[in-house]
Amino acid sequence: MPRGMELSIEMRGKVVQLKKYFDNEKKTGPFVSTKDSFGRTAAAMGIGVATVKRIISHYKRTGNILTDKREPPGRRPDTKCESVQIFARDFIRSQNLIGARVSVEKVRCHLKNEYSAEMDKTTLWRALRRWGFTFGVGRRRDSLKEKDYVIHARRAYLREMRANRSADGLCVRPEVYLDETCINKNHSQRLTWYQEEDGPWVNKPSGVGPRLVIVNAITVAGWVGGAELVFEAKKCTGDYHGQMNWENFSNWFEKQLLPNIPKRSVIIMDNAGYHNVLAEDRFPKPSSTKDELRDWATLSEDISSDVRRWGYPLKPGYS
Repeated sequence: MPRGMELSIEMRGKVVQLKKYFDNEKKTGPFVSTKDSFGRTAAAMGIGVATVKRIISHYKRTGNILTDKREPPGRRPDTKCESVQIFARDFIRSQNLIGARVSVEKVRCHLKNEYSAEMDKTTLWRALRRWGFTFGVGRRRDSLKEKDYVIHARRAYLREMRANRSADGLCVRPEVYLDETCINKNHSQRLTWYQEEDGPWVNKPSGVGPRLVIVNAITVAGWVGGAELVFEAKKCTGDYHGQMNWENFSNWFEKQLLPNIPKRSVIIMDNAGYHNVLAEDRFPKPSSTKDELRDWATLSEDISSDVRRWGYPLKPGYS
């Protein structure tokens, strides 16, 4: 090490270690054997004899003491693989983006056809693992494969919502959002803090309890007063939508929602079946029975009269 440079912490520790070693040699007797220089150096430095020999050999061969790094054990990487690494990465990522399955054979054929790089399948497999790739189960992204009618419905909804906005972004007509959900009576957080020696003292009821169906509406100002409806479902299994029907919904709509919201409000609801009893796709099919056709005609007439009584226009296309 050149003079004037500060010693590192490791070098300072070795200086102290050497001084202690020589002091111990001095105490053992007036004479010290110097025949085994490698052994004495290893003992003084606290390292193995083989390490000392490797360092000295490297120094005699290169004249450099800065590094003596050995190559990692195992088979040496194929230089041909390393030269096409960037092309393999680009190909795998491009196939992933389009949702195509990628195999070692597919990558090998691509490199052979596009870059004339021929290599063994096993060699390429090792290289892919070394480069950080994993052969595992791919994920499905259904959101990128929406059906056309879903896209059209969303666009139509956004256009209608924008039509109800003024130049400053406020609502021209009040907007009311309604929805239904369900929850079990005994629903609660499962985890709690407690002293280990005492054990948990929270005694929760057994079972989930009866299922409660909740219906409510909200505006930009908050929940609609008087519109909350909570009732117990007849059964605790299956989808809660099975406990709702047009009779329950229309009764809540007429008696609890309409009296508590401003006139000419825009009411936004989801696509539940009891919300769309007059939708086009609810028409009877050619395979429908006479009873289904009779029930649909009777229900349609009742609903039309209810909607007219409420003062809200029907969906375009209905009288």
